[in-house]
Amino acid sequence: MVTQEDIWRELSTICDPEIPNLSITDMGIVADVHLDVEAGRAIIKVTPTFVGCPATALICSEIEQRLRQLPLREVAVEITYNPPWTTNRLSQRAREVLRQFGIAPPPPYEGTDFPLDLLREAVECPYCGSTDTVLQTPFGPTLCRAIYYCNTCRQAFEHFKPV
Repeated sequence: MVTQEDIWRELSTICDPEIPNLSITDMGIVADVHLDVEAGRAIIKVTPTFVGCPATALICSEIEQRLRQLPLREVAVEITYNPPWTTNRLSQRAREVLRQFGIAPPPPYEGTDFPLDLLREAVECPYCGSTDTVLQTPFGPTLCRAIYYCNTCRQAFEHFKPV
């Protein structure tokens, strides 16, 4: 018999397609797992990081493929934006992996309303830890990232945008 723990364990092995060092559970993309043991059915709710995230279809497909390997009769993946994903859903492990991957993680914030003054805070360089950094462009390789430059170690780096 499949348990919630079995499903969460399997989901924790699915990597984010854009940041392969991170699982979708560390990213906080998995919003909910509903398991009907008697029916052998699992419903996984997924909250993408952005409405137009190009990795959403790939993530949903990977979830279905992986969970169909468990003794379940039915697996459904639903996309939800209520509540919307925020960077507060990143686990502490995700923040550290982002830093090791060369992406400055966003700081956590209190409450449910995003504080706009957070956008004016200095971004710490993931390579040297300096906050003497400058925004080069708010448009990074994906919608959720911006490009910064560190004046101390002279490295360009990505910053996961806080939302």
